[in-house]
Amino acid sequence: MKKIIITAFIAVSAVFASNAQTAAPAPVPAENKNQADITFDKDVNDFGVIPQGTPASYTFYFKNTGKEPLIVTSASASCGCTTPEWTKEPVKAGGKGFVKATYNAASVGPFTKTVTVVSNAKHTPVVLTIKGEVKVATEVTPTPVQPEKTIK
Repeated sequence: MKKIIITAFIAVSAVFASNAQTAAPAPVPAENKNQADITFDKDVNDFGVIPQGTPASYTFYFKNTGKEPLIVTSASASCGCTTPEWTKEPVKAGGKGFVKATYNAASVGPFTKTVTVVSNAKHTPVVLTIKGEVKVATEVTPTPVQPEKTIK
């Protein structure tokens, strides 16, 4: 009888001990309906064929479609061959900004590079892509330059 009572006590203690270690779920923060949001005119640019050694740049334009100021905290490239620049000051609601990606075109061959944009927007991060093919300058037929579109 003693063995049964001791065994039951140990089993009940084990159940209480395992429950004590279970963490309560973290509270879900309330959605901020006024939060800044970022909308790009496009998220991929294809340069086509570019000559080796001639850097190629494209400016991605965005609009703050939220109600609070939008702050881009960083724009980081997937490799050292791509240099990003971006709007550093806060972009007011309805305002516009940019992220510019410059590829150095040092290596011959096709490329696909990304720039990851982090901000205080609802939808972050945003990944922008540039791609194309670098050829030796003597092999390149000029590609017609497409005008950049901006968000209206």
